[in-house]
Amino acid sequence: MKRNSMFVFLALSLLLAGCAPAAGGARSLRLPMGYIPNIQYAPFYVAVENGYFAEEGLALDFDYSFETDGVALVGAGELPFAVVSAEQVLLARAQGIPVVYVAAWFQDFPIAAVAAAETGIQTPADLAGQRIGLPGLFGASYIGLQALLNAGGLSEQDVTLEAIGFNQVEAFASGQQPIIVGYINNEPLQLRALGFDVNVLAVRDSLHLPANGIITNEDTARNNPALVRAFVSALLRGLDDTINDPDAAYEISLKYVDNLAEADAAVQKEVLAVSIDLWRAERPGFSDPAAWENLHALLLEMGLLERPLSLSDAVTNEFVP
Repeated sequence: MKRNSMFVFLALSLLLAGCAPAAGGARSLRLPMGYIPNIQYAPFYVAVENGYFAEEGLALDFDYSFETDGVALVGAGELPFAVVSAEQVLLARAQGIPVVYVAAWFQDFPIAAVAAAETGIQTPADLAGQRIGLPGLFGASYIGLQALLNAGGLSEQDVTLEAIGFNQVEAFASGQQPIIVGYINNEPLQLRALGFDVNVLAVRDSLHLPANGIITNEDTARNNPALVRAFVSALLRGLDDTINDPDAAYEISLKYVDNLAEADAAVQKEVLAVSIDLWRAERPGFSDPAAWENLHALLLEMGLLERPLSLSDAVTNEFVP
């Protein structure tokens, strides 16, 4: 990459846009979320609305761009934080991108294979010979499916994978896909609300893997630990409030999720309830080293990592209260 004056100007512009002074002296942070506005982000909305970020001198600007964009911006030092799934951290570090996972949001890996009950599929081994629809051969859904196949003694060659984008519910409901891969706290709930009888094969029942959380970069972690602790502390307070009062969290989320008021409230509240089950922990924010070892081994087996990585460089619990 040529480090000419135009590049330096653009880099500085992005940095200032991502982390600029806000009204009242608070530090404005652009936070890539990796997905569209959703009730699942309730802990972030609650932390903002209840003033926890403001108490830490921070003002959040939610950025619902692609997960990989957030990883790249944080790795380049243009933004201090992003919300990403755990496998993205190891894949990024394998490419020399110096991101660090500093707080776990999800304690359980949320991916599952969802099959029509009439297929009789009840265990990972039953997936043999089946046609499976998933967003694509990337991301947490792909990693989760590989974990299920491994648990069933299968490989990718034993099934037919079809990339269908993020249209799992529509593809299943229309009969195009008898088996889909999605999030436990999303697709199965929507399908059951539509009257479908489904069996759910959750990855967490087969293998303990780390999941979605907060990343920063090595420079921020090393040179501005107070900022990292402030961010993590505010988020965990919002998480605690959401777990203890989901109804209040739902009401707050109405302000941040444009179509939430028009959605089926019962389904969306169930999404939040199941999400809370995935978030609960004796030590919120803590990331289990054994889960990272499992993910590391899986990515090596899949060939997504060419060589072993230092997990102590990739993930830390030093910022978790």
